[in-house]
Amino acid sequence: MNKRIALSSDHAAIDLRRAIAAHIETLGWEPVDIGPTSPESTHYPTHGQAAAALVASGDCRLGIVLCGTGQGIMMAANKVAGIRCGVCSETFSAKMIRAHNNANMLSIGARVVGSDLAIEIVEAFLTTEFEGGRHATRVDMLEA
Repeated sequence: MNKRIALSSDHAAIDLRRAIAAHIETLGWEPVDIGPTSPESTHYPTHGQAAAALVASGDCRLGIVLCGTGQGIMMAANKVAGIRCGVCSETFSAKMIRAHNNANMLSIGARVVGSDLAIEIVEAFLTTEFEGGRHATRVDMLEA
C-alpha cells in the first residue's frame, strides 16, 4: 500500500507542517514535504494545487495542506480533479471526511489550532477508513 503523504503549506504554517511531517513518519507514513522552506510571503493556491496534483496522480495516497485558516489552501486543492479535501479544526470532522466523504486530503489552519490538536486531527484522519455503502453513491455524485 502507498504510504506516501503530500505535505505543503504557505508561509504561515511552515513550523506546523514540519511537526506534522515528523509525527506521521513515526506512524509509518512517508511524508513528501514539498515546502515552502523560507518564511517569505508565498501564495497558498500554488502550494495547495501542487500537493493535490501529487495525490491526484497517485504518487501520494493522501495529502495534508496548511495555511493560516486552512480555508484558502483547501479551496485550491479542491480545484484539482479527483481531490476531496476538507478543512478540520477538531477530530470529529477529520474522521467524518474520511468515513463519509472518502476525503483524500486534509487541510488545517495553523492560526486556528495548536500543534497538539493538529496532531490529533491528523491521526484521526489517518486512522479512519471510508465506510462505503450509501456514502459511495454520494462520493460518486461528487466525482461526476
